[in-house]
Amino acid sequence: MKAGDKIYLIQAKIHTQVKEVGYFSPELKAGQELKAGEIGYIATGLKEASGVKVGETITIQSAKETEPLPGYKEPKPMVFASIYPENPNDFEMLADALKKLKLNDASLVFERERKEFLGRGFRCGFLGSLHAEIICERLKREFDLNLIISVPSVVYKIINRKDKEAFVYSAVDWPERVEIKEALEPWVKLEIITPVNYLGVVSELLKDSKANQIKTKHIAQEKLILIYEIPLRKIVVGFFDKLKGVSQGFASMNYEVLGYRPANLVKLDVLIAGQKEDVLSKIVEGNEAYKEARKIVVKLKEILPSQLFSVPVQAVISGKIIARETIKARRRDVTAPLYGGDVTRKRKLLERQKKGKKKLKARGQVSIPSKVFLEIFKES
Repeated sequence: MKAGDKIYLIQAKIHTQVKEVGYFSPELKAGQELKAGEIGYIATGLKEASGVKVGETITIQSAKETEPLPGYKEPKPMVFASIYPENPNDFEMLADALKKLKLNDASLVFERERKEFLGRGFRCGFLGSLHAEIICERLKREFDLNLIISVPSVVYKIINRKDKEAFVYSAVDWPERVEIKEALEPWVKLEIITPVNYLGVVSELLKDSKANQIKTKHIAQEKLILIYEIPLRKIVVGFFDKLKGVSQGFASMNYEVLGYRPANLVKLDVLIAGQKEDVLSKIVEGNEAYKEARKIVVKLKEILPSQLFSVPVQAVISGKIIARETIKARRRDVTAPLYGGDVTRKRKLLERQKKGKKKLKARGQVSIPSKVFLEIFKES
């Protein structure tokens, strides 16, 4: 293959022309041609990076009909999260950055976010939470982008009253409870390798996550492999960090998707100052709904900045409030300039301040900083 050749990308069904070929030495160095067995690069006139995928088979256009090379299977993402640029003007830059990352990471999947709660963004699919963190970190370091990331979720399967199956990629798309005949979630086989010394604390962590133990076996004199079955949503956010924490960094994990199993799932919504924040909605197990609701409202009370009026933070399931916290208003001492005098003067000023706060609360809106979403992403 050499400059000027017309080539064909078999899987993408794209025709284009070679502008330059060369090698990595380690910088890009142009060459005359690329021969069978050599490793190098091909520069083309393609304008869209999304047209080229890892594992693509490229052939000379004049060659006889060629089948793509076998053995490559495109990985399926299991964790989804929405990514938005903190600065709305950086949307095109984010789109270009994701296309470039896709060139060397076939497991990254993204599409334009249809429901733009935080402006224009992308719905991204990842292999797991670690993969999501790596992609977000690369977007920040390599492309200098500040991002807002929604709470990650796995892909659920819903069977409605008409016995039709549908996949749910986000809590926003979760149907009403009366429309659901059965809800299913992905389960995984979880393998954890840990030193014997940390068996107790690792087992306690798995017990708290309600994992089903399959077997435990020795793989070395001082090392064990623990095999469990667990819902994917239990390990998708935070579990790896907890595992590293309790084992002081010595334990490692791997998982393999087993399939979908029935589950008791409900949608948990969050209201801030009476307004539903769809980006904070999440799918939780019915038995753990109250615990999750308390956790998220307490966390939001800690990290949301206070306003000039009191802000209620509520967790809701099917229109019913199950948990609430109130962020107290910032208070200015309006009586500070007064020195002595009749107490009614102080009372009038305090009453005027109270009425002002009441009016402000009635028409006020809460602006949520991007760091709040990042904190929720880490803690969920």
